[in-house]
Amino acid sequence: MPAPRRLAPLLTLSAAALLLAGCAATSTASSGADDATAAAASGYPVTIDNCGTEVTLDEAPERIVTIKSSTLELLLALGLEDRIVGTAFGDGPVPDAYADAASGLEALSDKVPSQEVTLAAEPDLVFAGWESNLSAEGAGDRETLAKLGVATYVAPAACKAEGYMPNPLTFDEVLREFEEAGELFGVRDAAADLVAEQRAELDAIEPNDEGLTALWYSSGDDTPYVGAGIGAPQMIMDAAGLENIAAGVEDTWTSMSWEAIVAANPDVIVLVDAAWNTAEQKIAHLEQNPATAALPAVQEQRYLIVDFPATEAGVRNVGAVASLVEQLGSLEN
Repeated sequence: MPAPRRLAPLLTLSAAALLLAGCAATSTASSGADDATAAAASGYPVTIDNCGTEVTLDEAPERIVTIKSSTLELLLALGLEDRIVGTAFGDGPVPDAYADAASGLEALSDKVPSQEVTLAAEPDLVFAGWESNLSAEGAGDRETLAKLGVATYVAPAACKAEGYMPNPLTFDEVLREFEEAGELFGVRDAAADLVAEQRAELDAIEPNDEGLTALWYSSGDDTPYVGAGIGAPQMIMDAAGLENIAAGVEDTWTSMSWEAIVAANPDVIVLVDAAWNTAEQKIAHLEQNPATAALPAVQEQRYLIVDFPATEAGVRNVGAVASLVEQLGSLEN
């Protein structure tokens, strides 16, 4: 009976092989389950419909280029300065609270960076303040950048397409966008803290109750460009207790004739202070322009000043409301 004696070891080896295969399969399945669990715990992948473009991230971006102050300041508020590899198109100095964090960041361009300059920073994501920043003439169009392995994200308040543009922009929407950024960049807790902090600051503001009308003067000499009825200027003025004379225009900003402004006779004038068109320049124009020099608000210098970076949806909006209310109080004294 030699055959059975030779077969026994073979059967034993076969059984061992099957056992090892089973263990390997179990190990592979376990590893896959662990990977899935880890991914779920990290919150990735994340998919967001951003201005009509689907953005999917399998992991948190580690090399980010920001375009516009609003995007830079949001990332700084979320504590993400170590992930920023370049900034561009800044609208002025960052707030003092972020100055140290921003001090070592590289400015790629004073305006919208070219695609070449943008790609030289080797980003894995470009965070743009305006949709127009992501074009063939600018940092690169979204489809081309995606093919090159660079994700793109536009501040949602800047979306222009129907169904995407906030109408009107509200503080609830601005804070929701902070939460969305927290999800996208993998800092949900930091975003939740930021939202709670800004919500508390906004709730603590007591708006002016005098029923004052206001002009939001953004830029322009011959034809002024003013805050209209559905964007950040309207949202900020509403929260401060001011009635916007251009509230009936369904847009974020709009042109308005000096004749229409004179006819509206605003009680106060909000001046946007920008490096390229300062509040002082606007005051000089108002006082030299025969059409506006006779306005009581001009003669009595009933001016309120807002920094340009606070005029777009972002972390400065609540502070802008508080500043307007405080300035209104000073006008009364």
